Amino acid sequence: MSVSENQGFNTRAVHAGQAFEPRTGAVVPPVHFSSTYAQDGIGGLRDGYEYGRGTNPTRDALQEQLAALEGGSHAYSFSSGLAAEDSLIRALTRPGDHIVLGNDAYGGTYRLIDGVLGDWGIGNTPVDMADLDAVRKAVAANKTRFVWVETPSNPLMKITDIEALAAIAHDAGALLVVDNTFASPYLQTPLALGADVVVHSTTKYIGGHSDVVGGAIVVNDAELAEKIGFVQFAVGAVSGPMDAFLTTRGLKTLGVRMDRHSDNGQAVAEWLLERPEVEAVLYPGLPSHPGHELAKKQMKKFGGMVSVQFKGGEAAARTVAENTSVFTLAESLGGIESLMNYPSEMTHASVKGTELAVPVNLIRLSCGIEDVEDLIADLERAFTFLK
Repeated sequence: MSVSENQGFNTRAVHAGQAFEPRTGAVVPPVHFSSTYAQDGIGGLRDGYEYGRGTNPTRDALQEQLAALEGGSHAYSFSSGLAAEDSLIRALTRPGDHIVLGNDAYGGTYRLIDGVLGDWGIGNTPVDMADLDAVRKAVAANKTRFVWVETPSNPLMKITDIEALAAIAHDAGALLVVDNTFASPYLQTPLALGADVVVHSTTKYIGGHSDVVGGAIVVNDAELAEKIGFVQFAVGAVSGPMDAFLTTRGLKTLGVRMDRHSDNGQAVAEWLLERPEVEAVLYPGLPSHPGHELAKKQMKKFGGMVSVQFKGGEAAARTVAENTSVFTLAESLGGIESLMNYPSEMTHASVKGTELAVPVNLIRLSCGIEDVEDLIADLERAFTFLK
């Protein structure tokens, strides 16, 4: 089946890059494990396939699927989200360039940019992305190559105006990079809002089953794509065939999963909002969230990620995090099962003591696709330990 950009999201998710196998008619394309490909004479490549680091039919199918869902012309699949980000930065920046990023960025991203690539000569300035004047000032103060934003952000759930940031970046000759991991392409398509590059940890909602690690870059510019593709091939942090297959399988059901994640996230957030033990609920689907109206404008729904802060401080947050049974205490997010995370000591431990440090009274919930009544009952039981 040929896939058109005019077709619906779920149709594209199921069919993009997924033509049936022509010899047998197998509806699910085979997984290609070969590391190398026979040539018809020296340089006589079959459909361009030469060596597995450069090309693989299973990875190519995933990349076509990702591009179709993000509205991009090119997509690249990597062994992890950070491998994708590292390849992007090395492909499009040089020593002396600068990255302006959100002051609540994912800890691993900041560690990569500051702790690894900082030694290579890439500077960075963390800034509140909601303060557009502060963003303009930071961009103008340096040789800025990237404005880098997560929206919703991890784990403070801040919402950033993608169109406004794109204008600021482009006025300065910079590129806007959007980490779309929390929203997924089902809820938000940053390229359509003016972004130049979209990055993902496909480990999360795209894979969706907590059984595969991966990352992706999607662009809509042939020149950028050529540079990224060169680094993907030259450095080689590509997704393996089975990882690509598992990610493709997960991506086919992204739409129906995100509907359920979003419904559960909304219900959990509304329940938390009424609890006397809670200091703040960070969820863009709540009218009280400062980014609610903007999220309504640039997102289809509000997602399954909910962060909550407790009046009882660090002790209360730790108590709840360690006393659930349906919510599993673990890193990562976006799987069909609900996960509980204490960012200050887990996903964001690397930014403790910096401007990006996460409040110690905060836990992050990744609401899965279980029955929402069971999620709320699990939290209610955990809350009894606070008394």
